[in-house]
Amino acid sequence: MLAREIKEKMLRGEPTIGTWMSLAHPSIAEILAMAGYDWVVIDTEHSCIDVSEVLRLIIAVEQRGSIPLVRLAGIDPIQAKAALDAGAAGVLVPMVNRKTDAEMAVQMTKYPLLGSRGACLARAQGYGENFDLYMQNANADTLLILQIEHKDAVANIEDILSVPGIDGTFIGPYDLSLSLGIPGQLNHTDMLAAKRKVRDATIAHGLVSGVHLVQPNTAAEDCRQAITEGYRFIALGTDILFLGDNARDLQKKASQYNE
Repeated sequence: MLAREIKEKMLRGEPTIGTWMSLAHPSIAEILAMAGYDWVVIDTEHSCIDVSEVLRLIIAVEQRGSIPLVRLAGIDPIQAKAALDAGAAGVLVPMVNRKTDAEMAVQMTKYPLLGSRGACLARAQGYGENFDLYMQNANADTLLILQIEHKDAVANIEDILSVPGIDGTFIGPYDLSLSLGIPGQLNHTDMLAAKRKVRDATIAHGLVSGVHLVQPNTAAEDCRQAITEGYRFIALGTDILFLGDNARDLQKKASQYNE
C-alpha cells in the first residue's frame, strides 16, 4: 500500500516533500520521481490530463520510486474511483468548502462501512491477485487530503475537520487569495491569517497540514520555515515552473553575450 509509508512518516511528525505536475508526459513524471521527491501530485484540475494519461503517469512515478497522488478535477466519485483503481496512493480533493463536501470526499474514496467506494478487479490490487489484501488495508492506507482554497472553507474549517476518514488539509494558495479579494497576494495579512487558522485547526484535530510552495525564493529556507510552522505535507514547485523558470533564466544569461 503505497501511501502507508508517507502517512506513517507524517503521523510521526516528520515532513514529506513532494512536487506537482500538470504536463501529461511520462518522461516528466519519471524525471520528477527520480529527483527524489517523496510523492508526485498529478494535477487533473488545472490541466488537460485525462483518465488514460493518469494511468500512464501513475505507472511512471511508481517505477521510478516515488508515490503517485492525483488531484481530482472536482468532488467527483467517478473520477476518484478511476484514479484509485488505477493505483493512485491517494487523492487531493479540491474546493472542499463545507462539511457535506468533506463527507462526500470520504464516501467516494473509502470502502464500506466508512464510505461507499465500489469494488472491482483493477490495477490497484494487482488486477485481482491482491484483492483481499488491498480491501483489508485500503481505507487506512489511502491518503485523503482536502484542499482548503476558499474563504467559506476557512470559515467552516472546524465542521470540515470533524468528518472521520480525512488525513489532512492542503492550502490552495491562488484560489484562496482570489476568494479573499487579493488574487495572487500570497503574503497578504488576510491570506496569512487564513492559512494560520486552517493549519492550527488541522493540527489540533491530529491531522496533517499541507501547503504548496509554488515559487519558493530559497527552497531550503522556505521548506524549513514551513516545517517550523507545522506543515508536514509540502509540495515544492511544479513542472511548469521548473521548465519555464530555468528556460527563461538560461536565455537571459545567454542573451548577455549578444549585447
